[in-house]
Amino acid sequence: MESLSDTKWDVVISGTGLQHSLLALALSRSDKKILHVDHNEYYGGAEAAFSLQEVDEWHPDSSTGTFQNVTLWKDDADTSSQSNKLSFSRAYTLTLSPQIIYTKSKLLGQLVSSKVYRQLEFQAVGNWWIYNGEGPPLLKRLPNGREDIFRDQGIDNRAKRSLMKFLKFVVDFENQPELWEADSECSLQDFLSSRFQLPPHLQSIITALTLSLDTPGRTIVKWALPRISRHLTSIGVFGPGFGAVIPKWGGGAEIAQVACRAGAVGGGVYVLGTGVTNAVDDRDKERWRIELSNGETVGTKHYIPHSGSANGSNSRMVSKTIAVVSSTLSSLFVNSTEGSPLAAVSVVVFPSGTLHLEEATQDCPVYVMVHSSETGECPAGQCVLYATTLYSATSKPILDAALSSLIKSTECSDARLLYTLYYDQQEDISSPCDLAFDDRILENVEEQWKEAMGSEGADGSSLFMQFEERRGINPDDDNDDDY
Repeated sequence: MESLSDTKWDVVISGTGLQHSLLALALSRSDKKILHVDHNEYYGGAEAAFSLQEVDEWHPDSSTGTFQNVTLWKDDADTSSQSNKLSFSRAYTLTLSPQIIYTKSKLLGQLVSSKVYRQLEFQAVGNWWIYNGEGPPLLKRLPNGREDIFRDQGIDNRAKRSLMKFLKFVVDFENQPELWEADSECSLQDFLSSRFQLPPHLQSIITALTLSLDTPGRTIVKWALPRISRHLTSIGVFGPGFGAVIPKWGGGAEIAQVACRAGAVGGGVYVLGTGVTNAVDDRDKERWRIELSNGETVGTKHYIPHSGSANGSNSRMVSKTIAVVSSTLSSLFVNSTEGSPLAAVSVVVFPSGTLHLEEATQDCPVYVMVHSSETGECPAGQCVLYATTLYSATSKPILDAALSSLIKSTECSDARLLYTLYYDQQEDISSPCDLAFDDRILENVEEQWKEAMGSEGADGSSLFMQFEERRGINPDDDNDDDY
């Protein structure tokens, strides 16, 4: 076998997370010599998806670095019902970084123009629910448009008019700077109260649409408005009743795998279980000298490092729990809009202060992504819950309380937890801990692609992720050669 050091590489990429995998896809038709390495034995980095056995193998070695404080629990109760016990390992595909993709995201267009979309199956993210912690705890479906608002008996007419005024404003906020720029650094809560006279319970609904993990007072106007607009304007783009999708079989991990396969079909060389131990930029020779953990040293024109943990004031840690439940929680997936597709994911929001615990105070919201078996992530009769909140010393009991409250608030009172995986995750520069795909990742990929392409990228002779069909390939074939 030819040694890696015998090749003059054009680009070396370290890490197979989503951003780096998309770069490999972007370079897959460039005819450049690409070496793509990862110190892990699996693809996907922080976006990886695992079977139960793979979680067991990953778990002992993940107490430092990106993932910390990992705790795994399995129900060992003996039961005859198949849905009331864990199935075989590969019946599950649990993703470490669950994200929804809004239908207006540039990512979807790039997956189409690069021809890899045929290797992906997308499913709808349906109802959004909000938890009311006052009185009898219950889940209430968030309004999904004008008709829902007017039918909602819990909103008085004055509040409805204020809410409609805000919704009309926010979908076109960029063209109305006079209404918000002076308040751009204010909290969204104060802005909604002073500018639109929205009561607190409607403020919670609007804030939930931002997917912000921060306390309400730290969710500022200039950050929140684009996200609320993104949510509202995405509804109906691909069909009625939903505004976001997820890839089946593991979310972002599935996109990363498809992108890496495209890189391999394009001639890229992939080496798992091998990381970069040292990288020296020899500016005189315009080459990098890359030392690998397998003892080899390679040279390359361009080096894309594994970005590692974020530093400084923007660095943050989030806490997550993945739970397998012995029920479909079918009430969360009931279609609310005529003609809408069957949703595979529902979103449940626990606003700040709605969970009441003796040993902890819930300062930050909790988001739970409920994935049905239609996602391919669990067997029929079960579902997977992905709960996320901003890290604190009491994150675990808060997430436990959210999962318990969610199950109790549905009609499936006999549902129980079969499996939980808790961990804290340090935000990565190339894999931000957002609950929706951030198109700024694509901007970073395009900048790296332009640098690697040199004059071809600068003069427009090669277009970013704009690929023609390969000759002699049937566009309907579902095989790797489609790339």
